[in-house]
Amino acid sequence: MKKWLLTAVVATALPAIADEGMWQPHQLPAMADELKAKGLEIDVNNIAKLTEYPMNAVISLGGCTASFVSPKGLVVTNHHCAYGAIQYNSTADNNLLKDGFLAKTYAEELPATPGSRIYVTEDITNVTQDVIAGLADKQGDAYYQGIEAKEKQLVADCEQGGGYRCQVYSFHNGLEYYLVKQLEIRDVRLTYNPAGSIGKYGGDIDNWMWPRHTGDFSFYRAYVGPDGKPADFSKDNVPYEPKSFLKVSAKGVSDGDFVMVAGYPGRTNRYRTADEVENQFTWAYPNGKDLRETFIDIIKTTAPEGSDDRIKYESALAGLANYAKNFGSMIEFYGKSDMLAERQAQEAALAQWIKESPARTKQYGDTLSTLEQLVAQSQADQARDLLMGYLGYSTMLPTARKLYRLANEKQLADMAREPGYQERDMVHFKSGMERIDRRYAASVDQALMQEILNRYQSLPAKERLAAFDEALGITAKTTPEQITTLLDKLYAGTELNDQATRLAWMDKSVADFKASNDSFIKLAVALYESDMAEEAKAKELAGNLMKVRPQYMDAIIAFNREQGKPVYADANSSLRVTVGHVKGYSPKDGMQALPFTRLEGIVQKDTGLEPFDSPAKQLQLINDKQYGDYYMAAIDSVPVNFLSTLDTTGGNSGSPTLNGRAELVGLLFDGVYESIIGDWDYNDDINRSIQVDSRYMLWVMESVDNANNLLNEMVIVK
Repeated sequence: MKKWLLTAVVATALPAIADEGMWQPHQLPAMADELKAKGLEIDVNNIAKLTEYPMNAVISLGGCTASFVSPKGLVVTNHHCAYGAIQYNSTADNNLLKDGFLAKTYAEELPATPGSRIYVTEDITNVTQDVIAGLADKQGDAYYQGIEAKEKQLVADCEQGGGYRCQVYSFHNGLEYYLVKQLEIRDVRLTYNPAGSIGKYGGDIDNWMWPRHTGDFSFYRAYVGPDGKPADFSKDNVPYEPKSFLKVSAKGVSDGDFVMVAGYPGRTNRYRTADEVENQFTWAYPNGKDLRETFIDIIKTTAPEGSDDRIKYESALAGLANYAKNFGSMIEFYGKSDMLAERQAQEAALAQWIKESPARTKQYGDTLSTLEQLVAQSQADQARDLLMGYLGYSTMLPTARKLYRLANEKQLADMAREPGYQERDMVHFKSGMERIDRRYAASVDQALMQEILNRYQSLPAKERLAAFDEALGITAKTTPEQITTLLDKLYAGTELNDQATRLAWMDKSVADFKASNDSFIKLAVALYESDMAEEAKAKELAGNLMKVRPQYMDAIIAFNREQGKPVYADANSSLRVTVGHVKGYSPKDGMQALPFTRLEGIVQKDTGLEPFDSPAKQLQLINDKQYGDYYMAAIDSVPVNFLSTLDTTGGNSGSPTLNGRAELVGLLFDGVYESIIGDWDYNDDINRSIQVDSRYMLWVMESVDNANNLLNEMVIVK
């Protein structure tokens, strides 16, 4: 087990290491010899250059990864990444989630969810000195605001001329900053998704589990204006022609083969303190799991299966279930592990190392104690903070709050506004208001808010917000029945459920809001001053943490450098590359998980009932052994999913899994149950990612769904 790995500040050649690490592309040339020995066949320098193949074919969807697979902007990603767009275009009478969808022509392709974007990374620049210059003496909110102002200016300069979306990413919790420039494609259309009984085969039961038989893939297409530049949706737009696209392998991979993934992993926490680890696993995860499972029950009870309301919440249900199971695994494996003791031992060793040198004591002497104090401060009101955060699963109050915040922010110069409320954010803001129509049902929304308020009302008085209590009329004696009556009035007195009304509020003044009789608008106005006061407190704390965490990471890097142990940065949704091998694992004593699953496993699992209800045509093809060109002799079938040692996490969903020639051999879509805790503590023995095999994707497209029009525009390597 390796605890501290590589950073950009380590420039020396790397020793042989396990298949661990989410590498920044520019780091890879230092690993050239090792990567070649592992099985990389293309020039490693190509991976470091974002404007060359294969990296310029790998794209972000803003939460998932995808890749171009044709010269006409065809994009492949996971079914669950396209789930929102599939849901948005589904109704009870035309349920694309259930039945699947295939556009045979460009004209038949459907606009994805409002606000859908494809981001093509074109440049990454180290801007550390630009961000931190002149801020050494700042603390708390002043430091937070100083960093934010520098980042906004860098982003504004980067986005001049239009067509690009830029962002400053923090590495090592602020030790380094990089400016990322991405082409922003705004016209995204749904092209093809298999039936849910393929794309979500196994459902929540199989989620995070092995063996797996899920066809978790779907296709978008990127469109631009006739001039080739990003444009809003128009019938006159044309398919985007990427600089390069991935070839798709019909040969696939075998046990032990080299594989790599390029993608946008979301968040890992491998450098959090022992106190943070203990609190997360003993308090935050258990309470978050309970809330998510309760919300799932509420939605299913309030919105009957098959109803239009249920379709509106299918995406929310999938996300809630995914992370409820994730949290359960985290709790289970933390209980079986010695992670806390190891983290405490690491911190003790670090503290001793600092103490042994006067120079190190001068540089890092107060770092650990200061961080410990700030972490404790961040946890002081966590019971209330958790409930306020989960209030975001409701719609009406968050919508009213955002709209009123917008009215206040628009009184400021654009560069002085809060991120999310600048002019660059307005298209996304508007799209969010539009999406509500297909993701909101008043009965469900009210039931979710009732649950939050019931729990909030039971908090000790010292943990509650006086302004929140006053605005809602809640006291220590308020009963659940009285909360129901309160909510009945709130939901009956609003017109924010109407899209035109919501959009109109985007252009209204603060005075208009204060004069409104809309129940949720009035509530947002009443809460605003308290909201801003709580935000100011949060920024003060965040600023102090932003000042000390880089010192902590710098100490970790220096400590491990002395021992010849390089250190890599936690995932932060920026472009990374991971390398590994196709390999099974042993989840427990006496059990060995093979690296491939077969078509026949679908038949073995099938019950005819969701989520094990494979299409009849598919079952017949399997029973008739109609394998086509995708037969794998080693398993005597077509491979469905396979395991790899790739180090990945959320955000990597949809990432292309590539062989040594950078040909697409699969799509990463999940990890095994035992590896979920890898976000906090990597283990070589049990960390396994799950991919849908390219051969199964091609087999479904060709034999089940007759998607020959798409196959014909792809380059398939046989």
